[in-house]
Amino acid sequence: MELIQTIEQWAWIGWIVLILVFLVIEMLTLDFTFLMLGVGGLAGLGADLLGAPLWLQVVIAAAVAAVLLLALRPPLLRRLRRGEDPTKSNVDALIEQSGRVLSTVTNHGGQVKLVNGDTWTARTDVGVDLEPGASIIVARIDGATAVVRPAIRTEEPLA
Repeated sequence: MELIQTIEQWAWIGWIVLILVFLVIEMLTLDFTFLMLGVGGLAGLGADLLGAPLWLQVVIAAAVAAVLLLALRPPLLRRLRRGEDPTKSNVDALIEQSGRVLSTVTNHGGQVKLVNGDTWTARTDVGVDLEPGASIIVARIDGATAVVRPAIRTEEPLA
């Protein structure tokens, strides 16, 4: 019983440490999740300072954090991300890009030239060998290899 009384007596220190940890993690992630948990911890600290038992402090902190995560975080994220550039970049920009086969593409290898001018090692996973000059579409990137499929539509020749 003495241990529980000691924990309840010093719970405010635990709440402050928890709040600080959540705020540091939030500064590193910028996702508003740990900010909401930190505010929940602040509510738990407030309940402790008002004399609530430890179980009630935890319930209040959890309830406040849950409400904030469900009600406040989604609109904050939408507002934060509304100005983002929707243009795909890096590997994402290569998906669905068209090109031409340079050397026969099989399940094990080959080479393609994409419309952006890049030449990639390629393979197909559709079980059909693609001959030089065939139009292709990039299905996905697997490491440094473009996984391609035959293009249904005809493309203009690459320069």
